[in-house]
Amino acid sequence: MTGAAGRWSATHPWTAILAWLGCVVALLVTGHLVGTSQLPQSETSSGEALRAQLMINQDFTQHAHEYVLFDSRSLQVGSPVYQATIRDLVTRIEATGRVAQIRSPLDPAYANQISANRHAALLQFNLTGDVNDAAVRVVPVLAAVNAAAAAHPQIQIGETGDASINKAVNDTIFRDLHRVEMLSFPITLVVLLIAFGAVVAALLPLALAAMAILAASGLVAFTSHLAGETQQATSVMVCIGLAVGVDYSMFYVKRQREERAAGRPVLDAIEVAAATSGRSVLISGLTVLVAMSGMLLTGNNVFYGMAQAAMLVVAAAVVGSLTLLPALLALLGDRVDRGQLPLVSRLRRPAGQSRIWAAILDRTLARPGLTVGVTSCVLVVLALPLLRLHTATPGVSDLPQNTAALQTYNRIQQTFPGGPAPALVVVQAPDVTSPAMAAAGQAFERAALATGQMNQPITFIVNPARTAAIIQVPLAGSGEDTKSVDALATLRDKVIPATLGKVPGAQVAVAGLTAGTADFNAMMAQRFGWVFAFVLLLAFVLLLISFRSLVIPVTAVVLNLLSVGAAYGVIVALFQWGWGQSLFGFTSTHSVASWLPLFLFVVLFGLSMDYHVFILSRIRESYDRTGQTDHAVVHGIKISAGVVTAAAVIMVFVFLTFATMSIVQLKEMGVGLAVAVLLDATIVRAGLLPATMKLLGPRNWYLPRWLQWLPEISSSTPPTAGQLPKQPVTVA
Repeated sequence: MTGAAGRWSATHPWTAILAWLGCVVALLVTGHLVGTSQLPQSETSSGEALRAQLMINQDFTQHAHEYVLFDSRSLQVGSPVYQATIRDLVTRIEATGRVAQIRSPLDPAYANQISANRHAALLQFNLTGDVNDAAVRVVPVLAAVNAAAAAHPQIQIGETGDASINKAVNDTIFRDLHRVEMLSFPITLVVLLIAFGAVVAALLPLALAAMAILAASGLVAFTSHLAGETQQATSVMVCIGLAVGVDYSMFYVKRQREERAAGRPVLDAIEVAAATSGRSVLISGLTVLVAMSGMLLTGNNVFYGMAQAAMLVVAAAVVGSLTLLPALLALLGDRVDRGQLPLVSRLRRPAGQSRIWAAILDRTLARPGLTVGVTSCVLVVLALPLLRLHTATPGVSDLPQNTAALQTYNRIQQTFPGGPAPALVVVQAPDVTSPAMAAAGQAFERAALATGQMNQPITFIVNPARTAAIIQVPLAGSGEDTKSVDALATLRDKVIPATLGKVPGAQVAVAGLTAGTADFNAMMAQRFGWVFAFVLLLAFVLLLISFRSLVIPVTAVVLNLLSVGAAYGVIVALFQWGWGQSLFGFTSTHSVASWLPLFLFVVLFGLSMDYHVFILSRIRESYDRTGQTDHAVVHGIKISAGVVTAAAVIMVFVFLTFATMSIVQLKEMGVGLAVAVLLDATIVRAGLLPATMKLLGPRNWYLPRWLQWLPEISSSTPPTAGQLPKQPVTVA
């Protein structure tokens, strides 16, 4: 199938190229017209937190909630100057026309918004308009607050909240993604120039990756209306698209040039590349898609968004490699080697072999048992920190420490513990202002404060129909640590059942940052096993059918799990324990982003298969010709060493550019992916894989009699010269 696709595109190059360009342009234009649907923040939760958010959506008009902190070392809130400052700021923000429900500390009803020493005060308000546009609508309000701060230097004034933090996050991600693009493409080009030794050949993988990302960007606009798009999904699409797009095209172009150097005509060389490397690309792509589809089993909208973005860009890269790439190669012919770099060309070895890899393999295969033991121990030791993994939903602490909104948030946290990230207790009842509910509310406040795990200001917000109320309860801790989790458990298990939960007909649920983290972690504990089993089983079946061997998929799964586990351990040590704070420039929150472990598992498992399938295909190709496993292992790895090394280097550098981002969770993603690929392409591919296959010998290709019915869907052996069909037919 892949051989036929390659020959058709090669014999109709302009048709294939124009069709691709037309499709990409059409997708981008129609995608822009359709628009991308962003996932509302209220729908990113799980469990009870999601139920509480849906109750809020049902009974309240959603507005972003903002805080302004006033603080002075010398003045107290009761002084005329302090009060004049608060009134001036209220006047300024009201003049913007974008604020509502102002709760001033000067109002006796909100006296609990004044600190115990009366040197600090908290003003709260909501932004008008759609909560999803709050990051844009808050701009004039921030300007008004900054103007008030400049006019009253004797009092420190700062703003934070839903809108100001979202604006800071959006600005940071936009700036960082621009820097990532500026870094990743030049780095990728340099590695490709070294790998190919020619400018034109090096530009082809970049062109394919760019086309895949553009095509996926247009498609995501449509799929986002099924599962909303998230900020993480955009980063994932760029990161994965560039990595797999370059990898797949490198495998293809390298094989085409190898066959051309062996004397095959251009079209025949393309068809052999399509039937061999193209087949590897198809199997790799299907494995990546299978792995990433595991995110669809999580039951969480954040994973749905990331899954759709990642799967679309991988699918686009696979289709582009099998259709667009052979058309470009046919059109260029031998001009693909234009722009030769003399120094690099002289260093290149024939057939992609490498002196370094040859030396490593000779030593690895000389003592395979020792190699398996040592490399396995190294990976297990690296994975040990995984046993202490602690996850948390990324909050405001994910931002750089010099962000104004974060600095104000931290100051509020010190003065009013739990205030900037309170638990949201949502109550629904026929009448939340009834005597029974009012008495329960008073009892709730007393019980909450009596625990010592909850603080003032506790605020009550009632909807106009008086059928629902939101009680904001500041929890002990930072909102992301164990103190907050313990306080949440006390709130849910003791305080609410003893007060609000006793009112007949009342429904109560808790949302907020801490609740979202706890419920997300609980959901992951329930679903991770299913996702784990789904990905492993489908990957196993796919490799079983592709290679018609029972041992190959078993060893592939085990080796990939070892590299993924080691990557997990490194992430825990660097980010949760804080060992990488000075290296990567961040402040540890002593946790790992809650979405990251499952995301890393599905993505890394899929990406690990890229090299595994490509190397195994070359080994199987050699084995089918000679029937000697030892020779096939050595030849297959040596012949593929150059392209695998270059592809791994590109992936590592591309992923490490994400480590330069200011958002900590994106740093974790980039470092995790880079570490896993590095371990996979070195320790696993240079040590564990060849040593394991050496020990297993002919048993590598064992297929029990009861599985002999599996179809021979393709052979890994390319056709020999003179046997290539002149018309498009299915080529193994």
